[in-house]
Amino acid sequence: MTPDRFFSLVLLLESREAMTTQELAAALGVSLRTITRDVNWLRDAGFPVTAQRGRLGGVTMVPGVGLDLTRLTPGERDHLSLAGLDEKQRSELNASGEGQRALAKVAMTRSSRVDGLLSLAEVVHVDSRPWRQPKAGGPTPASLVGPIRRERQLRIEYAGSRGSSARELVVDPYGLLAKAGSWYLVADCAGVPRMYRLERISTWSELGHRRRTRETETLTTVVAELLEQWEHQHSIEVVATIDRSQAERAQRIFGRNLVWGDQDHSDTGRPVTISFPSLEDVRALLPFGSAITVHGPREAEERLRDLANELVEHYQASSTS
Repeated sequence: MTPDRFFSLVLLLESREAMTTQELAAALGVSLRTITRDVNWLRDAGFPVTAQRGRLGGVTMVPGVGLDLTRLTPGERDHLSLAGLDEKQRSELNASGEGQRALAKVAMTRSSRVDGLLSLAEVVHVDSRPWRQPKAGGPTPASLVGPIRRERQLRIEYAGSRGSSARELVVDPYGLLAKAGSWYLVADCAGVPRMYRLERISTWSELGHRRRTRETETLTTVVAELLEQWEHQHSIEVVATIDRSQAERAQRIFGRNLVWGDQDHSDTGRPVTISFPSLEDVRALLPFGSAITVHGPREAEERLRDLANELVEHYQASSTS
């Protein structure tokens, strides 16, 4: 478990009465398997964490034995739930000052419990923004927070990807999502959940109508649904066999995206499934040459064949020139 996720997880458990593993996973942006492993890690580390099944169950931490949040004001407790944001993102929400005061109080309570050690807040700085991020346009997150908290509908002009012209939409917002250094408005449009990147919103206005979101859904559940859809739509799983002599190299290159199959499948090769963000990324298999055989899907086989032919034609042309 990374230090920032540990800190955020403990704060979530301390500031809520109970949260399901689905809610925790969505809040921290990890899988259910990861959050289950993290909760078990907290138990093994001596944190008094309990988990109960059922409609009224959830993951909880026994109050009074973890981080002491009793000295926080209601506003500071509210801002403390944004522990995963970096300082720039906090300032974009106008939450920097109150969030810093809350974290300072938490650090004071922890320092007395771990004598001689600096607090995590003093030694871990979280910055989720990508390097050389261009200045974002569109509305600021802070400007949208008020209408969203008032549960109002919004009218936005939104330009999709690939230079498409802006469209005027009426949306029912659930809230804001900070993901990979960018801000998104999460809302229903005609009853369908969508994520709208703030920098692509050219204009917006608050309507007098109350939002009409689905009663059974929350920001947490809608974000989890949208992220799962996005990952499914932007990934391709390639089934292949890799020569055993290249197994270690493949594991080093593809990391967590590589899952080994039954080792007894073949005397010379090991079956494997490799996840790629897009079809074009299968070109990463070319350096393995004949040491890897792709069995599917068909479009991955065809794209690799085309790439190999392009490479052959390129060098044939070079040799004759």
